[in-house]
Amino acid sequence: MNKWTVESRKVVIVGGGPNGLLTACELAQAGVDTLVLERLAEPATAPKANGLVGRVVQALDYRGLYERISGGDRPPVPVPYFSFGALTLDLSDLDGHALYAQPIPQRRLEELLAERAGELGVEVRRGHEMTALNQDGDAVTLDVRGPGGDYRIVAAYAVGADGGQSPVRKAVGIGFPGFTDDGFVSRSGQIVIHAPVATGEHGDLDIPGPVGRIRQGSFTRTETGCFGYAMVAPGLYRVGVHEWGRDPVVDRDEVSFADLRDAVNRVLGADLPMSEPPGGQGLVRGSVNSRLAGRYREGRVFLVGDAAHVQSGVGGPGLNLGLQDALNLGWKLAAAVAGHAPGHLLDTYESERRPVGERVITHSRAQTALLSPGQNITALRQIMGELLTDRHATRFLSDLLSGADTRYDMRGEGPTHPWTGRWMPDLELDGTRVAVLMRAGRPLLLDLAGRADLVKAAAPWSTQVVSVSGVDGADVSDVDGPDAVLVRPDGYVAWAAAPGEGADGLLSALRTWFWPR
Repeated sequence: MNKWTVESRKVVIVGGGPNGLLTACELAQAGVDTLVLERLAEPATAPKANGLVGRVVQALDYRGLYERISGGDRPPVPVPYFSFGALTLDLSDLDGHALYAQPIPQRRLEELLAERAGELGVEVRRGHEMTALNQDGDAVTLDVRGPGGDYRIVAAYAVGADGGQSPVRKAVGIGFPGFTDDGFVSRSGQIVIHAPVATGEHGDLDIPGPVGRIRQGSFTRTETGCFGYAMVAPGLYRVGVHEWGRDPVVDRDEVSFADLRDAVNRVLGADLPMSEPPGGQGLVRGSVNSRLAGRYREGRVFLVGDAAHVQSGVGGPGLNLGLQDALNLGWKLAAAVAGHAPGHLLDTYESERRPVGERVITHSRAQTALLSPGQNITALRQIMGELLTDRHATRFLSDLLSGADTRYDMRGEGPTHPWTGRWMPDLELDGTRVAVLMRAGRPLLLDLAGRADLVKAAAPWSTQVVSVSGVDGADVSDVDGPDAVLVRPDGYVAWAAAPGEGADGLLSALRTWFWPR
């Protein structure tokens, strides 16, 4: 393209990682012309996130993406064990918890989301870098440098999904307060671990010495650091090791196998038998940033994912947080582009998601503290371990890590049903599931009790809201039993009817979230 060739787009997303791609999918599924700009000409090969943890697993099932990710056709199942600050959470007899986990390397997740974006007609331009961004009350103007030269795009809205160093965030003057913890060195990469330490297909390790047997996906804290791992394939493992008290290092997207091996052995106090796999990749980080954007929106520009928040990777919170940012913003931005968004709708992206980001940063900092060396921390861990034998404490932490403690303000008047503002459960519904009904990415009015009066009241919104009646077989007797629920496209309940409740609350919710008719 010649310099200052000008294009017009509805939405431009800067950043082609998982958060940017899922935002693009949400917009495209709603019929919005969407362009993704990615600075890198090819996908990054350095290992990043290694899986999905928490509510996001269900959220992707509600979009029909979980089957692609898992390679199977069954709904996700909560994990029986997890870790909080390298302390074991035994969830095996905790009914109804929402702590899901699905191993998948970030690069593979990006491939699957890019595949879906292509199916929906999203254009992804690799090797195209935003060099400047300006906006006024009517549009956002982005200057771009691509392989064919410089050009300009004028868009109705822009989304920064461009990482912790976000040029978009900087261009619109949004601060990124927080702190950098440089008290430890973090190394990660893929290795082959040999038998008999590698015990088989379940991925557990039986390490010589005092460490002993450790469970797949767990973290092990010692007085010199912390070791965590997950099995990628039988014998092949992704490992991460944090060390305290080491000389500072420069962050880089490569770490030698010998350096990684030596760090693992120092932390574990044992010689772990391992070798380097073909094409092994790794990285080293000398510090961890913990920061939250001062705001998630500036005019017509929005931030998602690491552009809005960065935190320690302990507990795997990053993709859970960022991908749900995308799901929260996508349908709201699509409504604004279509011209039927209530005036306050785009403001609710920040009011809903920023407190969640703050909450995640808090628990990631707490977990990092629990990993630290020292006898005082060891004593604290002992007390915490005793607390975690209490089911109420375990459920509290399970909800915290998964995001199940999230409840949005749905702006209703008067008393609200307990489901309102919370995640919509994946009920079995006469041969189908809520997750299947949600895959169109549209609001859903679900009639659970033959309430024709409620379905009739919602008829003026029929071009936006899908109404489903006659779903006999939904067992809600032990979950507060609403007559009907109105579910937003991101999976959260905008309104739920107590038995016998009239249509006033439903009409108010429809006007608040979908069109003020």
